[in-house]
Amino acid sequence: MELGEKLVNFRLKSTDDTYFDSNDISPDKKLIIFFTCNHCPYVHAYEKRIINLQKKYSETCIFVGINSNDGIQYPEDSFEKMKTRYKKMNYNFFYLRDEDQVVTKTFGATHTPHFFVFNKKRVLIYRGKLDDNWNDETKVKIKYLENSIISNDSILNDTFPVGCTIKWR
Repeated sequence: MELGEKLVNFRLKSTDDTYFDSNDISPDKKLIIFFTCNHCPYVHAYEKRIINLQKKYSETCIFVGINSNDGIQYPEDSFEKMKTRYKKMNYNFFYLRDEDQVVTKTFGATHTPHFFVFNKKRVLIYRGKLDDNWNDETKVKIKYLENSIISNDSILNDTFPVGCTIKWR
């Protein structure tokens, strides 16, 4: 997906064993889709920040995490392990499984985590990393994701994601 493109609708299984359909998201909120997984140390470093952002902006945004990593080569990323991590970390966002990796390929996601922010019209306004320091939150100078959340919905920026690569089949 390129900046300025409309969201491609998708339907994926959630860790609560229901199905999440992107068509069902309230049009009065921004949508933050991020590609994630269970085993990546970059994801682990960002998890609390993601949870805190969802909490802080729950009135205006919906966060949706998608894991598409090959669960056979990386058993920690299996759907059952996703359910366990969802509960253990007390995620306050949807956590979905892209088993056939079609949604991930459609988005062009390359890393975990990789963020895609859609405005209320479901136009992609930001793509990239959360901030400029994955390793030490106290040293963050630029909050790319948060800046896109509080923006006026115009196309903002495209940054290169920092993290582990998607584990393709």
